[in-house]
Amino acid sequence: MIKIFNHYFHKRTLFQIGLDLLLLLLIALITSSAHQNQPALFGLATVGTFAVLGASMMTLSAGLGFYQRVHNRSLGQSIARAVLALLCMAPVILALATRYLDARSFALTVLAAIALMLLLRVYVMHFTPRNLMRQRVLVFGTGARARSVGTELLRSDPSVDLVGYYAGPNELEAEVSAWGLLSMSNSLTDIVNNQQVDEIVVALSERRGGSMPLRELLDCKLQGVKVVDIATHFERTLGQIRLESLSAGWMIFGDGFSTGWLRAFVKRIFDVICAFILILLALPVMLMTAVLIVLEDGFPILYFQERVGQNGRLFNVVKFRSMRTDAEKDGKPRWATAKDDRVTRLGRIIRKLRIDELPQLFSVLTGSMSMVGPRPERPYFVDQLTQEIPYYAIRHSVKPGVTGWAQVRYQYGSSVEDAAEKLQYDLYYVKNHSLLLDIVVMFETIGVVVMRKGAQ
Repeated sequence: MIKIFNHYFHKRTLFQIGLDLLLLLLIALITSSAHQNQPALFGLATVGTFAVLGASMMTLSAGLGFYQRVHNRSLGQSIARAVLALLCMAPVILALATRYLDARSFALTVLAAIALMLLLRVYVMHFTPRNLMRQRVLVFGTGARARSVGTELLRSDPSVDLVGYYAGPNELEAEVSAWGLLSMSNSLTDIVNNQQVDEIVVALSERRGGSMPLRELLDCKLQGVKVVDIATHFERTLGQIRLESLSAGWMIFGDGFSTGWLRAFVKRIFDVICAFILILLALPVMLMTAVLIVLEDGFPILYFQERVGQNGRLFNVVKFRSMRTDAEKDGKPRWATAKDDRVTRLGRIIRKLRIDELPQLFSVLTGSMSMVGPRPERPYFVDQLTQEIPYYAIRHSVKPGVTGWAQVRYQYGSSVEDAAEKLQYDLYYVKNHSLLLDIVVMFETIGVVVMRKGAQ
């Protein structure tokens, strides 16, 4: 993982983005120069072509999941997505072609180049030698924490080789598989050297009373081996801050969990620009949705509900009504669930496509919400969750968002357990929020909407 502006990117993701931008630049240079009267290496036409191609391909790639940290797609699924990307790019390429004298030749050249580029992308994703991205990881510990680290490593990142588990001095009983236990007859430093370990994750259940061989860990670090604690490990690999490894001291003395006037100003400008553009683009969809709601279930069209915002301030969130008017006729708040019978037929569709969330863009303009942030919850559930989940109130230190890191990384929550899982992603966002992370979330939201994941 590589940290850029407080957000961790997988090496494979950065490699794919860099390769795509390089190929798109070459495509723009070759095609623009070949189809102009007076070819210029970096003329206005070349820059414009590269900008449009780059923005379109980056958006499509993010929406189709090509830039995910890791993936478990089959070769056939990747090919299908590449074909879909090519079909979606065709109108963009045809629009660009109208600027050139030989429009047909330009369009065919760019289409062929994009097709080859997508073919190369699929090849890189599935046939890149594993050694180029391989990382050998040793888990220092054999308890429950070490087991969770090993399980997540094997599940979430196929480029990782789990060397094994090395027991701490005070760990008497191992809770990991026997095959993964490393011999205690060799020192930690010797095992790291012999096994060519790239990273050590310290996941001890007990870290007091001489349980950590600090000298050996320091020797490993001086030899170029990364040494990270369990909290940092999960933050880097999964984009979340695990509650079981979280402490007030780690939050206070570590980096992150801070903001300033400049960050707030930049975020506000980003919010206003994005909300204004999206409102203009979505206005026909919103008008059609309003008409269909009236035709199916009458008035009201919009649904207002009190939610908890930044610093605990209350505000009214506005959505298109997707449930019956008597959804909570008994006055008792309830979680929305899968196949909720209170949802109308149209409501199921607009929830899947996230159309019901569009009126919240006006809340972004007024400043009650942000484009990206934790999902705003009702005061009834906030009171309950604050009592049951440690550090839950931290998510209210930033503005709630129309979309968010937790929304794109975890399915729709309908229980206290789901709220705890999503909080771990919200904490990551609060700790590391930046303009770059907001842009990443916006791109991943496109993929969630296109693949219709998470909504209920």
